[in-house]
Amino acid sequence: MKVEIISDIACPWCYVAKTRFWRALREFPGAEQVEVDYLPFQLNPMMPTEPKPLFDYYIDRYGPEFRDDHASIADVAAREGLEFHMEQALAVNTLSAHRLVWLAGNEYGRPTQHAVDEALMRTYFTDGGNVADLETLIGLAAAAGMDTHRVRTALSGDNGTEQVQAAIKQAQERGIHAVPTMMFNERYTVQGAQEVGTYRKILEKVAAGDALTIIGDRAANCNEDTCKL
Repeated sequence: MKVEIISDIACPWCYVAKTRFWRALREFPGAEQVEVDYLPFQLNPMMPTEPKPLFDYYIDRYGPEFRDDHASIADVAAREGLEFHMEQALAVNTLSAHRLVWLAGNEYGRPTQHAVDEALMRTYFTDGGNVADLETLIGLAAAAGMDTHRVRTALSGDNGTEQVQAAIKQAQERGIHAVPTMMFNERYTVQGAQEVGTYRKILEKVAAGDALTIIGDRAANCNEDTCKL
């Protein structure tokens, strides 16, 4: 089975969804037969690389009601074992972070790609790190076992930029305009942060070859206009 997780590092519901999915996958008897790839999406490709407090950015972008939404998102994340500190997080352009995820998958394989994606989201939402900063990215890559000289050279240039932008365009052409979105066997689209039990049922149905109804209109997600519960 092939699973594609389409997400943005800056999407809180993507972190929640990924955590739930992997919990479901660990409980799935056929987990060793499932290949998981991370594909990029940018909620705001025009975001500057200079950091801005995420809380201020969200309020400017989504309105003052985000103060209440923030608490709700953090509560949901906590129930999944995630620690969100969005009041100290930094809003930045995520292109370089996606390039690092692409590089990890392309040159090191899926386990390293997963480790890098996880580290980036933890840095963004928990640690208040700048995921557009070259030295931060190199440090995360090194912790995942990647060669720091190779990463520095790649990210200092344009390595991976074309591939990341092409993948985002392909996602949009598939009709994907909100994240998280997961594609199962390039056939079934599952949108939003589903519950662990839902992901488990999806894995079972896809593995059995059963038909799967498109899922997710009501699940929490982020698009260019809002992050909705």
